[in-house]
Amino acid sequence: CGASVYTLVVIDMARAMGEDDQFANMTTDEIIRASCDLNNEIRVLKKNLKKMNLELESYEENIKSNREKIKLSKELPYLIGNIVEILALNPEDEDEQDDASTYLDYQMKRLSVVLKTSTRKTIFLPVVGLVDLHKLKPGDLVAVNKDSFIIMETLPPEYSSRVKAMEVDEKPTEDYNDIGGLEKQIQELVEAIVLPLTHKERFQKIGIRPPKGVLLYGPPGTGKTLMARACAAQTNATFLKLAGPQLIQTLIGAGAKLVCDAFRLAKEKSPCIIFIDEIDAIGTKRFDSGTSGDREVQRTMLELLNQLDGFSTDDSIKVIAATNRADILDPALMRSGRLDRKIEFPHPNEEGRARILQIHSRKMNVHPDVNFEELARSTDDFNGAQL
Repeated sequence: CGASVYTLVVIDMARAMGEDDQFANMTTDEIIRASCDLNNEIRVLKKNLKKMNLELESYEENIKSNREKIKLSKELPYLIGNIVEILALNPEDEDEQDDASTYLDYQMKRLSVVLKTSTRKTIFLPVVGLVDLHKLKPGDLVAVNKDSFIIMETLPPEYSSRVKAMEVDEKPTEDYNDIGGLEKQIQELVEAIVLPLTHKERFQKIGIRPPKGVLLYGPPGTGKTLMARACAAQTNATFLKLAGPQLIQTLIGAGAKLVCDAFRLAKEKSPCIIFIDEIDAIGTKRFDSGTSGDREVQRTMLELLNQLDGFSTDDSIKVIAATNRADILDPALMRSGRLDRKIEFPHPNEEGRARILQIHSRKMNVHPDVNFEELARSTDDFNGAQL
C-alpha cells in the first residue's frame, strides 16, 4: 500500500494532535500500514454490507412470495371443522432448529392438532396455520383451507338458531309497580334471584349460597311470566325465554342439545336469567315407557338436571321455571340444589283484585266515582289475566 496524498494528510493531522494521541509516537511507515489496514477493513465491511443487502432483498422476495401464497390459500370458501385434540410432540421427533428460527416458533412447531372437518374427515395437522394455537381448545369451531386443511381463522361458538331466537333482545320494561296483589311473592323472588345478582359480594362475605333456581307454580293467568320479566328488568340481566314444548324435538338428542346450548349462551352473556315456561312439558315424573317420544322427553329433562348441577352458584346464571301443574313434576327436579325456592301464585284476593284494576286503569280516563273495591267484590275467582 503506497503513501497516498490522503495518507500524508492523515499523518500531518495525527502529528498535530499532540503527544497524548495514539499516532503521536508512531513513525510514518507505521501510520501508513495502519491506514492500509483500515482501508482493507473498510473494503471487507463494504463487501459484507453488499452481501447482507443481497440477502435482505432475497428475504423480501421470499416474504412477498409467501404473502402471495397465503393470499391464494385464503380464498373462500373455507371448510368448517372442529378441534378434536391438541397434541404435544416429543422434541426428539422434531428436526433440529436452524439459526433463523426462534424459541417461540419452535414451541409452536411442537404443538399439533387433530381436526375433524364438515366432510367427516379426521385430519392430523403438524403445522396448524394462521391462528395462535395456545388460544385454541378442543371443541372450538375453525375455518380450514379446503385443499391443505390448515386453519385459517377461528369462528365464534355455534348455537342453535332456536336458542338464539329465545333471547329477548329488548330489555323488559315491566316493573314491580305493574304487578298487583303479589307483594309476598315479589319479596321472595327478590331474595332468591335479584339480590344474588345485584349484591353477589354480600352473599360471599356472609358465606351464604344463594338458590340456583326458583319454581313459580299456580293457576294460569296469575302473573308468573310477568313476574319473571320484571325480575330481569330489575337485575339488568340477559333474559332467555324457553318454553317447555319447544324443547320436545322429534330427533334423538335434539332437545338435550337445545338445553345445553341455552346454558352455554347464558354463560357467555352472563348475568343471565333463564325462564322456562310450562316446564311440566319436559319435567314430568319418569316412568317405564316403550315409546321413543317419552324416552326423548326424559333425556331432555336429564340434560336439564345435569345443567342445573353443572354450573357453579358463583356464576351469574339463574333459572326461573313456571308451571301450573306442580304435582306432576319429577321429585329430582324439585330437590334442594336445583330449584331450591318454590313460590306459589294463587288467585288474587279482593284487595289484590282492586289493586290490579287500579294499576291497569292508570292510563285510562276513569270517572272519579268508580269504586274499585266494589268491582273487586264482583269479580270473585277472577285471575290477573281476566282482570
